[in-house]
Amino acid sequence: MDDNAIAPYTRAMNQIAPKTEPPTLYRWLVLLFISLAMFGNYYVYDAIAPIADVLKKDLGFSDQNIGSLYSVYSIAAVIVLLLGGVLIDRLGTAKSTVIFGAICTGAGILNAVSSSFEVMLTARFIFGLGAEPLIVAITTALAKWFKGKELSFAFGVNLTIARMGQIAADWSPTWGKFAYKTTRASAETGGVEVVVDSWQGPLVLAAVIGVLCVVAALVYAAMEGYAGRHYDLQASDETEKLVLKDLFRFDRSFWLVVALCVTFYSAIFPFRAFAIKYFMEAWHMTREAAGQYNSVLPFAGMIATPLFGLLVDKVGKRSLFMAVGAFLLMPVYVMMAYKTTGLSVPIAMMGIAFSLIPAVMWPSVAYLVDEKRLGSAYSVMTLIQQIGVAGMSWGIGKTNDVFGASKKNVQGYNPGLWIFSVLGFLALFFAYLLRRVETGPNAHGLETITTKSQALAERANAEETKRAKEG
Repeated sequence: MDDNAIAPYTRAMNQIAPKTEPPTLYRWLVLLFISLAMFGNYYVYDAIAPIADVLKKDLGFSDQNIGSLYSVYSIAAVIVLLLGGVLIDRLGTAKSTVIFGAICTGAGILNAVSSSFEVMLTARFIFGLGAEPLIVAITTALAKWFKGKELSFAFGVNLTIARMGQIAADWSPTWGKFAYKTTRASAETGGVEVVVDSWQGPLVLAAVIGVLCVVAALVYAAMEGYAGRHYDLQASDETEKLVLKDLFRFDRSFWLVVALCVTFYSAIFPFRAFAIKYFMEAWHMTREAAGQYNSVLPFAGMIATPLFGLLVDKVGKRSLFMAVGAFLLMPVYVMMAYKTTGLSVPIAMMGIAFSLIPAVMWPSVAYLVDEKRLGSAYSVMTLIQQIGVAGMSWGIGKTNDVFGASKKNVQGYNPGLWIFSVLGFLALFFAYLLRRVETGPNAHGLETITTKSQALAERANAEETKRAKEG
């Protein structure tokens, strides 16, 4: 038979032939690029902390103003996240990462162009509109590409690369020292130019690094588009329409994870906003040393988070691990306030908690919520987290101002540190309640599901399907 005559039949057979899953290397390349978008995102977010004292000295910002730069980010996230989850479910992860990544990049540029508090506040608000939905889109993408495989480990790797952005920001006074100094002439120096600390150089540096948010997102979108044409991505069913009553359809375990999430992050992120300033004033460190100490937290997470993720994939016991992490966090702020030990001890304990809880908490949602509602679930979870972080960032700044926290009055930091300690206790309480549910009759498998049990279940399902077809 003529080749031209059979060509249409060949094309038809190719179209109906089942597609294979993406190769393992392809999945890990996808993980790399979406994680680079997170790197840029995290760097821009943490770029304020190393210059908090300079903003206060040169631009007249108060601690409440500095806290507001973080709070307004979270307020924007609260406004957009619920809608953002629906958009991610509707538009898909590829388009969502590009859109929100572009918003992050633009906001980083705006943040560096003016010394006006109002302009910076606007830039951080716009950044919040893009950054948190970008994180939700990336989190949803990870669940899409890795569920039933190395999900917790993939989450851990993603957080590791993202936290490298935090580490880079904390260490920027050391490796990017050129950006932290500028020459300036003033009446005090008789018109002679002298080298002084710069607030703008570090923000310009952050804007450049923030370009990764959109560039890496574009690469990921191209890779997902190619995979959609050539591989089986096991797409979710049609997304449910989200209405108000949907919020009440998540069960108790999900809400306990959300409660743990908001108390844990409200005790971590607002502290990091003031940590470098606090270390410089209360522990008499240089800017470089304070930044390096602050980086221990994400550095520990960078190393340990994927290892904890791999461990949890193998042994389960997710709610137990979350309780252990919350227990470690609870006493660290009191230890710092009263200097019961060297600073390295509470910082190390925080580092372990900061590694352990996120490595277990975020992937656990994939076992508590149907896949087609994951985007909405992660948005709800992150939205409530941001409400807590917004209030706490502003509240800690206000508390520092009320109690006169400064280099001359380091005791003024103690009330804020006690607030963080109470949040640590609440995180432990919610982790305890979650463990009670997940070891009872209404458990979702957080304590029992492992990569081995998942593989055995899939093999049993495949054999059952095969027997059904043969029968």
